Amino acid sequence: MNLVRPRRTAPAAARGAGTDSLVTLRSRPGVALIAGTVLASMVAFLDASVVNVAVPAIGRSLGAGVAGVQWVVAAYLLTAAALLLPAGAVIDHFGRRRVLVAGLLVMLVASVLCAVAPTTGTLIGARLVQGAGAALVVPSSLALLNGTLRVAERARGIGVWAGLATIGMTLGPYAGGWLVDVTSWRYLFLLNVPLVLGALAVLRHVPDVHSDRRPLSLDVAGAVLSVAGLGGAIYALMAGPAAGWLSVRVLLPGVVGVLCLVALVPVERRQESPMLRLSLFASRQFDAINVTTLLLYGALAAGGYLLVLQVQLQLGYSATAAGAILIPESVVFLLVSPVVGGLVGRFGPRRLMVVGILFMAGAFFALSAVEAGDGYVAAVLPGALLWGLGLGLTVAPLTAGVLAAVSDEDLGEASAVNDAASRVGALLLVALVPVLVGVGSGELGPALADGYRPAMLVMCGLTLAAAAVTAVFVSDRPAPLPPMPVPPRVHSCALPVDGPTLTGTARP
Repeated sequence: MNLVRPRRTAPAAARGAGTDSLVTLRSRPGVALIAGTVLASMVAFLDASVVNVAVPAIGRSLGAGVAGVQWVVAAYLLTAAALLLPAGAVIDHFGRRRVLVAGLLVMLVASVLCAVAPTTGTLIGARLVQGAGAALVVPSSLALLNGTLRVAERARGIGVWAGLATIGMTLGPYAGGWLVDVTSWRYLFLLNVPLVLGALAVLRHVPDVHSDRRPLSLDVAGAVLSVAGLGGAIYALMAGPAAGWLSVRVLLPGVVGVLCLVALVPVERRQESPMLRLSLFASRQFDAINVTTLLLYGALAAGGYLLVLQVQLQLGYSATAAGAILIPESVVFLLVSPVVGGLVGRFGPRRLMVVGILFMAGAFFALSAVEAGDGYVAAVLPGALLWGLGLGLTVAPLTAGVLAAVSDEDLGEASAVNDAASRVGALLLVALVPVLVGVGSGELGPALADGYRPAMLVMCGLTLAAAAVTAVFVSDRPAPLPPMPVPPRVHSCALPVDGPTLTGTARP
């Protein structure tokens, strides 16, 4: 799931800057580069994921209904997904470090606005701005890392980045939950302020390696259609349970959203510089892995969200405890992934992906049985361990399979498309959570008592569908080996890493 979309800019960077201006990992600029990109990426990861543990507290504090708290979660995902591909043109024109700094400043301002938001509507608006900043931060941070390091050290640098970023992703929800319990949910949105300030400070010591700047060529039509299409469709899905599916306030934005998404394909065909090159989809393997990504990461996002809500609202967990429930998953992932990474080039992606996805289906099935009165060790831990094992078997092969499906010059765009698929899947399935639990116009807590298990079984079914698509359509030819990826987490840009860029199967 590649976030970085320097459309063929990695080679251009090396040519334009000259290898003498590139840095090594062990140099002072190299250390600053790693520190700056890790801190910047962690900002996006935290903003995407930690809000989940605060949903009940935000609902109580602001008097937000189900649709309101859903939008607090989904607003960030909406703009981050819709603006990811256009962000590549901005990075190509203005430069990686400049865009990264601008994105961090946008996220800093938006985080402060989230913390002081007096109403649900204000909070949702600030979250939309946060997502727009994330669309700039994550691709530019990895593009900066890739374009500034010497070619021989890029894979190792991204591996170091992945390991350090994983620590933040693992501890972030726990720290956010502690803030919610001890202080207020508002301080959760300030958790990234030290990270932003630290990133801005160390980025001053990173050389601005100039590549051949491209003329600014924004696909405005594509960006507008993608934002309007996703926004209208998501609004209809969220408003439907309470307002009625046939009401004008649901039908009108829903129809407009669908029409915009349908129009996106012919409009992109006519664009001279489209944000989405449709020629990439000529590869059956590329199409199949992106369908798998959409299904799998949608299920992971919604399943993780449901689990956090269930343990808080039905099992009585504190926000701190809810933030810690999937830490064992990350530990297992980090233990398994390096071993599996060594097997991808030998056996190919298909078999490893199928087995891993089936393990995740088993995790959803096991976690669907979690109910009030259950203990963590007996009810939650086995599913969390199975989840981590499945991720460890799946992420590296999935990333390698996407990269093997396209030519080298298309790696950046292909991985950006894959990341967008993971984000769109997460956005759609999170929006459907109230529908799946049957909440209607009531409260989430009571609805989960009867609706949690069926909803988690739907996630299990989607995961089984992803395994079937992989088994039938993905080739098992040995694929290039990416560095160790970051585990996808709930709503997070938990992203697998490929050689020159970061792939977006699960993405900040």
